[in-house]
Amino acid sequence: MADPLNDKDPALAAALASLGPPEIWLTHRVIQPGDEDLLLAVEAPDFRTSVLKVRRQSGAARSLARELLAEFGFRDTALRRTDSGAIDWPMGMNGSLAHDDQVAVAAVARQQSILALGIDIEPAIPLRDGLARIIATPTERRRYQRSILESRLLFSLKEAVYKAQHPIYGDALDFQDVEIDLDARRGMTRTGRSFLLRFITAPRVVALAFVPAGPSV
Repeated sequence: MADPLNDKDPALAAALASLGPPEIWLTHRVIQPGDEDLLLAVEAPDFRTSVLKVRRQSGAARSLARELLAEFGFRDTALRRTDSGAIDWPMGMNGSLAHDDQVAVAAVARQQSILALGIDIEPAIPLRDGLARIIATPTERRRYQRSILESRLLFSLKEAVYKAQHPIYGDALDFQDVEIDLDARRGMTRTGRSFLLRFITAPRVVALAFVPAGPSV
């Protein structure tokens, strides 16, 4: 059974509080045994063939989204997968879920404020050997020092960009198709989509990619 008294990391909670713009609501949960039971009955068929670890992570992430959606008036909302694999959010809402092996995060916002939204979380540890060259573009390898290239920051930001664009545009992208400008806090895809970026690097790497309503970014 999950322990509600130990499902938050105070340091991560403090970091997330300053991560995004006020239009984006964020929360997290330390994944625990029993979180698989947080999947609603209607959601469970989407994970019929998934191993326990995946059901547990997905239950934790969806429970977070439900907490946030309740603040917008949506109670006990089932979050089913669409045919594309994206989540079917309530009408008028955008959101994104992510997890690593230990922590789940969720982000939600009204569509009238945020047109596209993606989140990712990774442990604050280096990439495995050889992955930096796969993830970073030639421009990024010239622009950033080794400590950034070998961290999980670019990986996480590109994951967030993919999650933000895919439900809307459906573009099939790999890591070389997304260019990250850390100074400008922007991510650009090969298809010309531009996303604002926000991130933290401790106690975990958490990345947000989004498009605000209003003038094009």
